[in-house]
Amino acid sequence: MINVTRLYCGQATQGDWLRYGRRETGEKAEGHVPEKAGRRRPIVVWNITGACNLRCVHCYSDSTSARDPRELSTSEAKGVLDDLAAFKVPVVLFSGGEPLMRQDLFALLEYAVTKGLRTVISTNGTLIEGEIARRLKDVNVSYIGVSLDGIGTMNDEFRGVAGAFDKAVSGIKAAQDAGLRTGLRLTLTRLNFEGLADIFSFVESQEIERACFYHLVPSGRGKGLSTDRLTHSQTRDAVDFICEKTADLQRKRQTDILTVDNHVDGPYIYLKLLEENASRAKEAMELLTWNGGALYSTGTGIACIDEAGKVHPNQFWRHYTLGDVHERPFSEIWSDPEEPLLRQLRDTAKYIKGKCRFCRFLTACGGGLRVRSDMEYGDAFAPDPACYLTDEEVGITAEQKTLLARDGQDFAITV
Repeated sequence: MINVTRLYCGQATQGDWLRYGRRETGEKAEGHVPEKAGRRRPIVVWNITGACNLRCVHCYSDSTSARDPRELSTSEAKGVLDDLAAFKVPVVLFSGGEPLMRQDLFALLEYAVTKGLRTVISTNGTLIEGEIARRLKDVNVSYIGVSLDGIGTMNDEFRGVAGAFDKAVSGIKAAQDAGLRTGLRLTLTRLNFEGLADIFSFVESQEIERACFYHLVPSGRGKGLSTDRLTHSQTRDAVDFICEKTADLQRKRQTDILTVDNHVDGPYIYLKLLEENASRAKEAMELLTWNGGALYSTGTGIACIDEAGKVHPNQFWRHYTLGDVHERPFSEIWSDPEEPLLRQLRDTAKYIKGKCRFCRFLTACGGGLRVRSDMEYGDAFAPDPACYLTDEEVGITAEQKTLLARDGQDFAITV
């Protein structure tokens, strides 16, 4: 995640303790500040069910209305939570499908909290009403992220169900009324990025506390949107607009704005700041370098357990399985020194290819999202095709380009 509020506006936010090694926001005492980003325990995205009441066109898990028969039972799920607590993961993000489709969700949330785990929910919001929201508050859910990919019919078209927008808005209001920290999640595509102004107006008018703008990862049904990925030029325009509106919001009330799944947003914001505010640019680069981007993200700071109990390097890398919690505890799977992909991901700088080899921002970006490279080129250490910085911006010389061509690493960018 690239925290635009922190990097571009210099405003400390919740989560900086884990993201940048800074305790500046009165974060809960149990939030252990890691000494180094590479030593973080992972945030675990747990697709607790494959069932969903919507059919989103960009769903990375290709969820359906039916539960997967391999889903963990309540007792098995509690066993996983025991292990995650003992392993001291900082956050368990309950996702799906739609997590509220699982009838034992509240029991699992309550159990997780009794184990000292911080719980977060990723939901489409359509199933949240007053009583549900109050129950979520009662079991001490830390945050609810509601997926909203546009205003009105635009969101409904993404969700595949008419009326999904109105139900989601109702769910957001119910969550806010219950005192739950509530935010938005939006995936940027050519279909909706021109509607960003409407999204920011919604964030302001509804007093949303946090909004995350995800760059599309073509996983699951999201593969069908490959031709709707933003061009590099459109991505730059979108990030520029997000920075501008984030700064506007901070003048009125603090709102945490983040971009997700494209680590190059960090160096891009740094380059913007070099022209606008040199001292803030210096601080932003310090934070980005501590974080390390992809160097300490997938395979270190983020992990996934899917609805069938399979463990993956992140929630999009479902075509590669590290292990199965039915067979081994998550902690053992994640700590396996012989797992080849994890070993490489934790030493990315050694394996990185293409222009990332010579990029002056490698220690701040880490080469981008490895799973996107794997999907695009069949090579997890190729450059991220979503990198929109020019060769001049990253400092690639003509001689280095010749070396890349010689080594067969002049990967064609298709976006």
